[in-house]
Amino acid sequence: MHGEETLGIPSPFVYRSLKRDLKHLKKEIKAIEGRLLELVKGDQQEQLTLLKSIPGMGEKTAWFLIVSTEGFSKFERAGQLCSYVGITPTIRESGSSVRGRSRISKVGNKKLRNLLFLCAFSASKYNKAYKEIYHRIVAKGKSKKLALIAVANKLLKQAFTIAKSGRPYDEDYRSKLA
Repeated sequence: MHGEETLGIPSPFVYRSLKRDLKHLKKEIKAIEGRLLELVKGDQQEQLTLLKSIPGMGEKTAWFLIVSTEGFSKFERAGQLCSYVGITPTIRESGSSVRGRSRISKVGNKKLRNLLFLCAFSASKYNKAYKEIYHRIVAKGKSKKLALIAVANKLLKQAFTIAKSGRPYDEDYRSKLA
């Protein structure tokens, strides 16, 4: 631990006290997460089941998505949700002379963005469609991180569509617009 190296080892009394506090906080977090899960299962069980049907999306991410978007009622379009989470590309320019690389906006819900990024790892391995997107972007010479952000963006848009439409994930589904 970096703190112990910098500050030295605390006295045994302080150490035991900090361990007790940590144990108590972990217990509280577990209780709150359990209560949240109960509430989501009570009110939004159908959406939770639909979101968990997406390969790569876990239960925690699904319920966190439901809770933070109030059952997706805060947003009318998937693009609005992506902006809220902060995974939309943003071009940084200064007039006509200075052009920066495009990056994600990072304005929005950091915890949800981090959870989706972690889900993108899993989705790019186990979900055929996301695996194709990931490899296509990497094959173009883009970074793996950028490919994972694109997968997270796609995952979020798909989660929004599935939650709004009420249909479970279908690997073979093709949009009528495409």
